[in-house]
Order: sequence, then C-alpha cells, then structure tokens
Amino acid sequence: MKDFRDLASKMASAMQPENMPTSSIHESAEPAVSCFDPDHPESPCPICGGLGVVKYDVPVMHPRFGKLFRCPNFPVEADRERRERLRKLSNLESFGEKSFSNFEIAPQGYSSVECQSLELAFNGAHNYAQQPDGWLLLEGPYGCGKTHLAAAVGHYRLERGDAVLFITTPDLLDHLRSAFSPRSETTYDELFERVRETDVLILDDLGVENPSEWAKEKLFQLLNHRYSRRLPTIITTNCDLDSLDPRIRSRLLDVQVIRHVKVLAPDYRSQVQNQREQLLSRLPMYSDMTFDNFNVQSNVTREEQHNLVQVAQTAADFARSPRGWLMFMGTYGSGKTHLAASIANHRQLQGDAVMFITVPDLMDYLRTTFSPNSTRSFDELFDAVRNVRLLVLDDMNTDYAKSWAKEKLFQLLDYRYVGKLPTVITTAQALDQMDERILSRLLDTRICKNVAITSRSYAVRMNRR
Repeated sequence: MKDFRDLASKMASAMQPENMPTSSIHESAEPAVSCFDPDHPESPCPICGGLGVVKYDVPVMHPRFGKLFRCPNFPVEADRERRERLRKLSNLESFGEKSFSNFEIAPQGYSSVECQSLELAFNGAHNYAQQPDGWLLLEGPYGCGKTHLAAAVGHYRLERGDAVLFITTPDLLDHLRSAFSPRSETTYDELFERVRETDVLILDDLGVENPSEWAKEKLFQLLNHRYSRRLPTIITTNCDLDSLDPRIRSRLLDVQVIRHVKVLAPDYRSQVQNQREQLLSRLPMYSDMTFDNFNVQSNVTREEQHNLVQVAQTAADFARSPRGWLMFMGTYGSGKTHLAASIANHRQLQGDAVMFITVPDLMDYLRTTFSPNSTRSFDELFDAVRNVRLLVLDDMNTDYAKSWAKEKLFQLLDYRYVGKLPTVITTAQALDQMDERILSRLLDTRICKNVAITSRSYAVRMNRR
C-alpha cells in the first residue's frame, strides 16, 4: 500500500514541464546543460540556455503566463532521465518483456479465426498507442493476450514521455481504501486526483473487483471523469459487459469515445489440447526453445561464451534428472527463459506434467478465481500448481509484488521446498532485494542451485559493432 502511495505522491513531479516550480531553475548556481544547439551540438541551446525549458513572454492573463514549457530543441525523446523516472513510477516493471515486438499473432495450434482475432487486436492496440485519443477496451477470456497488449501500449507511451499508471482494478480500490487510514501519508483526495489525472491510465481486470456499493461509486467517479474529458484510458476485462455497473457499461459502449477490441482467441498461456482442463502454461509459446538452438557463440567474448556453455550444461544436467531447484539469474534477454523452456520441453517429452508460467501471470490467474464468474476455485487451482511434477516460474520479482502476492508466492515455494519438488526459477532481481522469507529458501544450497548468467542480453550482443 505504501509503495503505491509513494508512487502517486511522486507522479506530479514527473508530469509535464509546466508543473515544475520556477525556483527549481534558479537554486543551482551552475545548472546542468540538458538542451543543446542543433547546429552546434557542443554548445548550449540559444533559446533556453541549455535548461530544456522556456517561459513565454505573454500578458498576465494569458494561460501560458508564469509556466515553463519544453524547449523546441529539447523533444521528449531526448529526455532519458525523465523517461526512466516515469518508467519506475508506472507499475509496468513486472511487465517489462511485454511489448508489441514479441506479441504472437499466430500461435501454434490456433485456428485461422483465432489468429485473425489476435491480429486485429494487435493492430487495434498498436494504432491506439500511436494516437491515444479516447479509450481502448480490450475484452476477451483470461489469458488471450489482453494484458500483454495493454502493457505494450503503456511501454510505447512511456517512450514518448507520457506519465503512465498500470494497475489492476482490485488493487486500485484497495489503495483508495487505505488512504482513509490515520497512518496514510497521502489523503484520499490527493491519491484519487493523481490517479484520475495521469496521462495514460491502464486499468487491468475490470469486473474482477468486489462489487460493493462503495467500490462501484468510486470506480464510476474515476471512469466518468476520464470519459468526459476523453483522457487516454486502456481497460481490460474478461467479464460480460452486461454484468458491469450499468453506468460504466453505457460509457464502454459509446463508439464515439471507445475503441472496442474483442479477442476471440483462447488462453494463449494454456496448452492447446484440452484447454479447460489443463493447467495454465505458457510452454506452447516456447516450444521451439531447445538446448540445440541455445546460442553461445554469436558476438560474445571468450568469458561470455565460457559462462553460457557452463550454464547450458548445468541446465541440461538438471533436465536429465530434475531434483531440487535450479534458479537462473541474469539480465533480461540473457537466455534465462530459453534454458528454462528447454528444460520444460525436454521433461514434457519424457511424459512429465509440466507447468511453465511467469510469476505475474500466475498471481493474476489466482486472483481471478475470486470472481463470481470463475469456473475454478482458488484452492483447486493453487493445489494443482503446487503439486505439478515440474514447475517453472519465469520472471520472479518480489520487489513489485503486493503483500497478497508475496504471501501466496511464499506459500507455494515453501510447499515445494519442504517436498523438494523439482522447480526452475528465473529472475532478473538482485538477491538482496528479494523477500527475506523467499530468499531463505533460495539460498539453501541443499535444495536450490543458483546459476548466474553474466553474458549481456542477446539483443545487445546482436547490435554490437
């Protein structure tokens, strides 16, 4: 709760330049040069003096009087520090790998109709990202790719300098409730104002929240404010629109404001066969990742190649005889997921029941079981996950997990820890930043073998001159 309040309290300073106090450009005797002369890159900009912001010479009653605006020679794309600050405040860190470039529009085993639906959804989201006017509504069953596309829009707008906030509907309502606590550092009015005025709001899983009268009213107030002003808003839902608050439903059906994209594809994270009965798994998406095509040679130093060969050998040994835990650590794109998928694919060919899933996706799936429309109870799903023969948890990061998610993740890992059940984990998070209880299990060398991939990411190596 506190993390979100801190996030909200910082959002105002990360918005447009006109929100910056005038005193901020006078307090430093030698301000850093941010903006340069386009004709003479070694010299400060002649318009703003290198500050990156300008003040217009207009009458007192003019709307621009007394405000700072971005210098014409200092486009948003050039402000790397600001973009990085906005990214940290967006709540999108857990979805760092979800982009338009890796969204699959023709998964193996999908029908032509399902692939066509995914392609239409992709095009709709991509077009909206380029020109976010009004709202984007992504509707479809759980796991069809709605959250992936919503996060991709968020990342795209972040790169263009927008302040983006990504949050699930239940979490948003919980944070608003917590603002009434005497211990809250942010008042309800401050928090609510900052959420509803953010440049781009991404509201995930609308309809899963507890539909109390208070929740309905606050949600309507938020959405009605953004609707009446056409503020860019992305909403994902797997609920029938008729089951939503009639006031919200009427706004979602307004074609003048809403771009409605309905995804007809099934759960892309489930095994294609017998989807209703199989565990949630993304392994079919990585069916082409094997030990044979793991790249240990392209554009690598001798040290990097030695590391990649050793790590691949460790993974292959585990795949032949999976005992205990194996955790891959390294930067995004370094090959952790490829090796984890290779292990999972090998064991599946041997007849083992395998579940491969990212930790954020697993938490989302567990949360949806509380919906009145869920066909599966939480206990049933949680028991199936913790008892699967081989569990692969991809992209584990406890730093951004909410208290509920941390507790469930610990319960899951503790169960498999005590039972010494084969488990593969990948993470880009530093060990000293992890939840202490989970870390205590990961550092037990009797159960868990930790392997670090020190090579740079594949994308960086391929772009190396």
